[in-house]
Amino acid sequence: MIKSAKHRATVICHQQGKVLLVRKADAKWTLPGGKIEAHEGPAEAASRELCEETGLDSQALEFLALHQFDSRPHHVFRVTVPETLAARPLNEIADCRWFSAVDLNEAIKKPARKLLELYFAGNNGEPA
Repeated sequence: MIKSAKHRATVICHQQGKVLLVRKADAKWTLPGGKIEAHEGPAEAASRELCEETGLDSQALEFLALHQFDSRPHHVFRVTVPETLAARPLNEIADCRWFSAVDLNEAIKKPARKLLELYFAGNNGEPA
């Protein structure tokens, strides 16, 4: 029996031309997000994961697209985070930080890197 890939909700948070990345201890940077539970939709999962990982609470998520990476469907959302709100690492997240396009390096997980390349492309280094 073939098990289907669990859908994921991923959030591109931007604030003043920078994007928020998170990481677990001793892991590469990635975008906030995670698995969509059976009882929730993609937007609910994105909002839940964002709050669980960073403490940011946003109902203003905008759906961007559905992408497939390594046989995993990623429902991608974006949100603009006001300057008055600060992200902080929570639960399994050891660190979170805002990155500009020029700060992005090789220590970013492949799916997150691909999404960032897609959404930074053609915007003069600003998130789409």
